[in-house]
Amino acid sequence: MSAIIQASMQMGLSPAASAQLRPEMTPQAAVQSLLDAGEAQDALKLLARLLPKRYAVAWLCQCARDQPLELEDKAGASLAEKWVREPTESNRRAAYEFANSGGYKSLGAWMAAAAGWSGGSLAPAAQETPVPPPEHLTACATVAAANLMAALVAERFAARRAEFVARALTLLGTGEAAGAGSKGA
Repeated sequence: MSAIIQASMQMGLSPAASAQLRPEMTPQAAVQSLLDAGEAQDALKLLARLLPKRYAVAWLCQCARDQPLELEDKAGASLAEKWVREPTESNRRAAYEFANSGGYKSLGAWMAAAAGWSGGSLAPAAQETPVPPPEHLTACATVAAANLMAALVAERFAARRAEFVARALTLLGTGEAAGAGSKGA
């Protein structure tokens, strides 16, 4: 099964969006075709899953830099950015703990979750048996954060979401980004 089709299934793309995808498409062409068809939410989902996890979080951080963020959102964005710069387990765990303690109720919590769910364990730090996150969990947090960020200007929500997706298209390149999307970094 192609990475495009697998990613579309994992992320629950709509039937209309899934029908537009072809196994031979490059990641960039697949996301662009969904954008062109006005399927911005499905384009966002596919993009988030096809990007390598670290790229997805870095893209969120880049989008957040020019947004009017609340203090909690800035704190979550800062933890996500710290993990992007230094993808250590301690930085990942700090982002995960921040998101978890905030109950996943803010943009900052979802940005931190994108980093926190990138690998490691979701179990409490003291638990010896690791509980690895599902591979697509970073993509799910990325979608939530991007939608919340787009909603900061509610009357421009759809346009902002499409702009965020378009901004990240070059990160997909034209080749094997999908394969990297399933890796930890």
